[in-house]
Amino acid sequence: MTHPAEDSAAAPRNRSTLPIIFSVIVIDLIGFGIVIPILPAYTKDLGASAGILGILLATHAALQFLFAPVWGRLSDRIGRRPVMMVTIAGTSLSLLMLGLAESIMGLFVARLLSGLFSANISVATAYVADVTAESERTRWMGMVGASFGIGFILGPALGGLLHPYGSGFPAFAAAGLAAVNFIWAAFSLQEPLHHETRVNKRGGLRAAFRDPVVARICTINLIFTIGVAQLESTFFYWMNDRFDYDVREVAYILVAMAVVMASVQGGGIRPLVNRLGEKKMLLVGLLLMAVAFPTIPAVHAVGFLMIPLVVSALGRAIAQPPMTSLISMRGEISGRGELMGFFQSSAALARIFGPLLAGVLYDFSAPIPFYLAGILFAVSALLSLGLADPRASGETTP
Repeated sequence: MTHPAEDSAAAPRNRSTLPIIFSVIVIDLIGFGIVIPILPAYTKDLGASAGILGILLATHAALQFLFAPVWGRLSDRIGRRPVMMVTIAGTSLSLLMLGLAESIMGLFVARLLSGLFSANISVATAYVADVTAESERTRWMGMVGASFGIGFILGPALGGLLHPYGSGFPAFAAAGLAAVNFIWAAFSLQEPLHHETRVNKRGGLRAAFRDPVVARICTINLIFTIGVAQLESTFFYWMNDRFDYDVREVAYILVAMAVVMASVQGGGIRPLVNRLGEKKMLLVGLLLMAVAFPTIPAVHAVGFLMIPLVVSALGRAIAQPPMTSLISMRGEISGRGELMGFFQSSAALARIFGPLLAGVLYDFSAPIPFYLAGILFAVSALLSLGLADPRASGETTP
């Protein structure tokens, strides 16, 4: 069980570290975002179908699913900072391997390494939870989301701009950014005081299995992420097949969606959570996505296509912070890293099956993944109705 009084007292002493951790997340996500628009084109240049791309994405997710709780548990034991340093260095290596890849097998090796070392975001999220009071948790998780948004604004834009210089050039640039991130974190990032003064007595994974709230949130996250993967895995192919868009043009659309997400999560989360609470925020976000995704195949002009895309980005921006906040309020600080790793694994599990499913469905009939996504978001919304609002119940831990 957490100790709110202790949380409130300790959080202000640690809050000065938040800009540093947010900058680490931004740089990490810029590097990740660079790869997003070029990976589908990379695989297509090598003669691969949407189904092969789905397998490639699933390979990354499978390693992430297996190792995120391991890295999280290790961060509970030895500290957040050393684990983040190792995973950032591993990310740089995986991106270097991606740039050097000249075959589908080379891409698979690079994505295996990427999945193995992809726990730095869940550990960073645990770091933010360590140094913020529960009463402000959703607001700060919104800032984590805004950091994601900034990374996804700059990353895909850079990927689209750099792709004409060579298929591997954006990956090399991303590897360089990861190396810069490692140096920046090495000199500026400190261990959160919460972790230094707590002993890991009970793992977050045990709480995850025993706590029905954690199980429900992770189930929602699993279904939600399968839905998101339907767009992420097929969007380049959809835009290329229907509108003859290239990597740069698709990157600009991704940037526009990221701007919406970053704007909402950077400034709109606090008034939303104060007005609606975490549960209603999650419900509203999921319903927006459930409405937006199925309308995408019906649009035959790019200008009008931006309407459902922006609505879906708005829904995602609203839905993600309360999910992360609600999960971080469960269990003890001493097991939070493992708990956040388990939460990330629920998304990683979805990214094993989601891209595979999207690729197969797209090859069968291009609109089907978007219809399926709408159904999945509606199911997630129904499941969210069973969650208690911690602000109303006064309970945040089992």
